[in-house]
Amino acid sequence: MPMLPNHAGSARARAVWQRCLASAFRTALACTIVGCATLYGPAAFKRQVAFPAFSYVTVILIVTDATLGDALRGCWLALYATVQTVCPAVLTFWMVGPGRFSGATISLVVAVNAFVVAMPEGTHVVAKRIALGQIVIVYVVGYINGVETQAVMHPLHVAASTAVGVVACVLALLLPYPRLACWEVKKNCKLAAENASERLKLYVKASCADDKASASASLTRAKALASDAPKFLQKIRLHQESMRWETFPLILLRQSPPPSPVPKLQEVEMLLRGMEMGLVADTTANSSSSMFTDGESKQSLLQLQEHITRAIKQVARTNSFHSDSSPTVPESNADDVTSSLEKITRTIPTSPADLPSFFFCQCVKHLVCISSPEAKPVAVEQAKEGSSTPPSKGNGFLLNAWKSVSFGSKNRVLPAVKCSVSLGMAVLFGLMYSKENGYWSGLPVAISLAATVREATFTVANVKAQGTVLGTVYGVVGCFVFERFLPVRFMSLLPWFVITSFLRRNRMYGQAGGISAVIGAILILGRKNFGPPSEFAIARIIETFIGLSCSIFVDLLLHPTRAASLAKLSLSESFAALGSAVDLLSLRGDASTALLESHKRLKSEVEELRKLVGEAELEPNFWFLPFPSACYGKLLVSLSNMADLLLFSAKLGVGFIESESLRLGDCDAAENTRNGVVANLDVDLKFFKDAMVPFVKCFEEVTKLKCSIAMLDEDLKRKNEDIGCDLESGKLPNQNAFKVMDASRENERRNIVDCYLGHVKEIVEKFNNVGNEEGNGREMAMFGLGVIGFSISGLIREAREVERCVTELVQLENPSCQVNLFEIYCMINVSQKLN
Repeated sequence: MPMLPNHAGSARARAVWQRCLASAFRTALACTIVGCATLYGPAAFKRQVAFPAFSYVTVILIVTDATLGDALRGCWLALYATVQTVCPAVLTFWMVGPGRFSGATISLVVAVNAFVVAMPEGTHVVAKRIALGQIVIVYVVGYINGVETQAVMHPLHVAASTAVGVVACVLALLLPYPRLACWEVKKNCKLAAENASERLKLYVKASCADDKASASASLTRAKALASDAPKFLQKIRLHQESMRWETFPLILLRQSPPPSPVPKLQEVEMLLRGMEMGLVADTTANSSSSMFTDGESKQSLLQLQEHITRAIKQVARTNSFHSDSSPTVPESNADDVTSSLEKITRTIPTSPADLPSFFFCQCVKHLVCISSPEAKPVAVEQAKEGSSTPPSKGNGFLLNAWKSVSFGSKNRVLPAVKCSVSLGMAVLFGLMYSKENGYWSGLPVAISLAATVREATFTVANVKAQGTVLGTVYGVVGCFVFERFLPVRFMSLLPWFVITSFLRRNRMYGQAGGISAVIGAILILGRKNFGPPSEFAIARIIETFIGLSCSIFVDLLLHPTRAASLAKLSLSESFAALGSAVDLLSLRGDASTALLESHKRLKSEVEELRKLVGEAELEPNFWFLPFPSACYGKLLVSLSNMADLLLFSAKLGVGFIESESLRLGDCDAAENTRNGVVANLDVDLKFFKDAMVPFVKCFEEVTKLKCSIAMLDEDLKRKNEDIGCDLESGKLPNQNAFKVMDASRENERRNIVDCYLGHVKEIVEKFNNVGNEEGNGREMAMFGLGVIGFSISGLIREAREVERCVTELVQLENPSCQVNLFEIYCMINVSQKLN
């Protein structure tokens, strides 16, 4: 694969270094504030902040890659967590008395409080981690100190230690200059616009290339850039949430939140994906010629590229930092833009080979429309992929904060039970091993609460253990080298902060390993009077191992099903959603709304599959077969492409036909022609669906199969069923669909698209005879029909790729059998009938 240009690679490396150094600086500054306050502060102050270790933990939980808005939100989260923890603790110690607890009862109390904290669905994960850490410190240390524990002051000392960490985070993000979320939004909007502009340039270059090798090289570079685009949009969303905390007084006075650039940037991203799909399809179908051959078309496309680039940059400036700004028309001559569009506009395609270039030009046209300030969404209704829930108005900011107190659905019970049992067991066994250091077994479990229901347990536990050992060893070495120089010993943390910033971004360690490493070092180098460092290090490593072992055991107990098995089940659910979405493709009624809803479900299933595949790749194999990650990766690509094609059908196809066909006139001739459009094309779409839906149903049923093919065959033989006779008897519905989609029937599959395009051509001629009124609306409706034709062609092509991947997947699971998906589907169907 061609490498990125040197300047692109160096710019990316420089950006990574800048982010890591900035994060390390803010973390070091916050820890320095805590260290100075707890090591050199007044004696009265140090008596109140009795747990400086938890102050450091609070800093790491909040300040990591944070903005000022994140720190202010951290203040609220810490306050909420403290109220949730300290008040029950004061009441418990006052009623029972710290000296009356045993190791088992204090573990039970920790488990019950952990369940109450973990159960609410709306509570932020940082608040839960802080609260769980406070629970461990309050109850376990209270039990260790016994009758000397003060029922009121002991929990307040924990609250004071938390407050010191929170204040240090706010000061670190204010000094020497504030790191504002609005600046981060502005920067990421700029990066997203530059990314989109560079990809647009590469797509245009590929479409005008004189040979396919140059076009493929440009496409490869564009795909490398495309992988960064979702990251920019995700960062914009996250930082916009932080902006709400930075502009809290203004939000209270506003009736609605400031505008967001994300919907427009998502629209740009969708159309750029469409351009890429058109180019890939053209490169695959046409091996000799480029998409644009004449110089006039190339020049017009380059002019449109410049216009679209300015429009994208203008869209990126529409962010909350300039809340009243709106995209304006770039400084381009409207007549020149219209003329350029006419020169590249393709007529309604008459053959499948014309569809890729036609679809590419349609995406260019819609990108041009983005420059208009009154531009509507690309469809009747904007479907925001991956967007968060719509922001509420008025006092929605405080309402959302209050909603975090409410309990969630039944789906939260299992994660809450997992957290409760894990923490209770960790505390129990930690105290059994060493009463003096028992809380170190529960603290790693508490502060590493998973944000999701499932996680790659073994991998996460492994990186946490490695990170803890690395950080602890670094701390012991630092104490040995700088034993008599406490300030120098503390400053030796600075290079470790830089190293752990890279570890957090490293695939091997990630956030869990990096945070464990930094906490492991800072708990040794940032404190004094805790005994010999080597003894403390060994005790903490052993206690951490106890806590992680309990977490692994509980996760295996409550989640016995492997992620690999769940990924296969999710794959069949994705096929079911795909079949439902394809079946809704129609030109009658309000089809676009139903198709968009079905697309959302398909997209959700594909994202769930992607998450489970990532977890399965990190699972140890043990005695199981290796997870076929390469095969699942190909399936994810094909399913994502099919979801995109259905989205284009809904937005640029069916949606435009529904909205624009209403403007074709009220005359009888137009009405009759419109009825003919729906009647003729629905027959073609029905033929396509009758071929595609059973094909996808076959994938769904085959991937649902829990036993091997040999066991299925033996089961049928035991029931004295003649499999060969049943296959020939034609009992299965839509059997012709498999023949049409068979690899040897390329011509028949092409005939589906040819027949559709033939009817589209006839419809265009009929509409030309109706009249010239509302010609633009008629043209847009006709272009929508062409987009549907491209989507049909792409869906058929991707279905063939999915068939190869599913066959490979089944073959890997049944290496001794000859795999034929149709025969397996027939066997499953017969088995279901017999049961």
